[in-house]
Amino acid sequence: MKPVSILFLSVLTSVAAIRAESWPDPAPPAAKTLKDLPAPEPQNHDRLVFKAAPKPLNKDARTSSWHRFLGPTDDLHSPETRLLQELPKSGPAVVWEIKKGEGYTSPAIEGDFLVFFHALNGRETIECVHPETGKRYWVQDYPIQYRDRYGYANGPRGSPVIACGRVITIGVTSMMTCLDLKTGRIAWQRDLRREFNVPQDFFGHGGSPLVLDGKVIVNVGGKAEPVPDEGDMQARAEGLKKPGLCVGAFDLQTGKLLWGAKDDWGASYASPIAAKLHGQTKVIVFAGGESNPPTGGLLCIDPADGTVHERFAWRAADYISATASTPTFIPDKNRVFISTAYPKGRPLGGVMLEFGPNFKAKEVWRSKKLATHWNTPIYDDGRLYGIDGELQPSAQLVCYDADKGDELWRKEIAWEETSLAPMNNGNAPRMGIQRASLVLADGKYLVLSELGTLAWMTLTPKDAVLESHAPLFFAPHTWCPPAISKGLLYIMQNDEEQVGAKTGQRIICYDLRAP
Repeated sequence: MKPVSILFLSVLTSVAAIRAESWPDPAPPAAKTLKDLPAPEPQNHDRLVFKAAPKPLNKDARTSSWHRFLGPTDDLHSPETRLLQELPKSGPAVVWEIKKGEGYTSPAIEGDFLVFFHALNGRETIECVHPETGKRYWVQDYPIQYRDRYGYANGPRGSPVIACGRVITIGVTSMMTCLDLKTGRIAWQRDLRREFNVPQDFFGHGGSPLVLDGKVIVNVGGKAEPVPDEGDMQARAEGLKKPGLCVGAFDLQTGKLLWGAKDDWGASYASPIAAKLHGQTKVIVFAGGESNPPTGGLLCIDPADGTVHERFAWRAADYISATASTPTFIPDKNRVFISTAYPKGRPLGGVMLEFGPNFKAKEVWRSKKLATHWNTPIYDDGRLYGIDGELQPSAQLVCYDADKGDELWRKEIAWEETSLAPMNNGNAPRMGIQRASLVLADGKYLVLSELGTLAWMTLTPKDAVLESHAPLFFAPHTWCPPAISKGLLYIMQNDEEQVGAKTGQRIICYDLRAP
């Protein structure tokens, strides 16, 4: 495909806010009233391999749940303490592992329940297991027909969310399901693709829902009429321009549509977040799916009624442009940072926005050198830490002054991997973190490389120091942020082991408890 020259899409503002559309609900689900029942006793199952019980939790350890893929506060900050920071060369001990199917999702954890989401044998599968044993409480699944255009996994990209005793998932074909956390009973289910004319997009649906004040808020990306997936490409292009339900809020208990924001911007691969702006909670959505010419950007929405306060365009004029980096909220500053790694080799980069009392955004600074792919930058004490780079060879860990936009340092984090020397004619190959996932926990940064190496790093405005690291496995596509709860670490291996014995795709529980 011939690349298109870069055109920056400027800020679009309006004098007045855009009121939410009064959407008639095309197919209100027949929601079930679920009685409060106890969870069944978790059972062993044929895909579970239990290795060893974890160490006892330190009595002074602080713990938390992990309700969404960005952690308990939706910013990749974990309050967990007393974690094992001196990693053994072979990595932390494995507690259990479960063979899984296709997909790129992180687990969600609430108390004694861990939920993960994948595609197995042509069915999107939601499973709930005990976090310390891997024993299964329940499983629900349904058939899907999906084939990735670019040869990636044929499974879900949006991670499950736990809220108010419910589990919400949105699959790769935009099937949204609400289940009871303890028993797995389905409360309601909606086929968003059929009901709201959601096109398949480059990689299917990718964002995770946001549950806020009893509402399930989703970047739906619907169109005014059905859009052909194949055949007449001109008709497809025209159909993608016809605005439909861009963002919708659904009642958590009933699944009914409460409000909708109309726009021709489709669904991105980023996820909505809540942000406290000038003392009021707003919803921040990076919208923008497949379109030609490409359109998309940041929406600031009132969660009460769907009023769109701001519509800030931020999309390079490259057709293949899939934004997956979720916006980073800057607390107490009324600011939000957004970024994209596209177009290849000459990225649009990132921009820091500040919202005024009327919730209109102004640009504070921008940088082409802070261009994140799917990694969501972490804000910490006036700094942004993230991975710049769309491809593995160009990926670098960077630190930016969040107030001024100055780059403070940039590093390629790499080492000689001695454990692979026997398999490489005695030579230790050079390895690195590439487009890694970062979590701030226990005062340091836990880093998961996209090839399966775990590391602890100290990141400051002056430097990045690699404290310890260990290869867990060597498999590509380790693109999902890890989850931490009660001193245990959960990692999704999304591809086959490339060195040694074949393991298949797995969810793995590691003991990260310090004595």
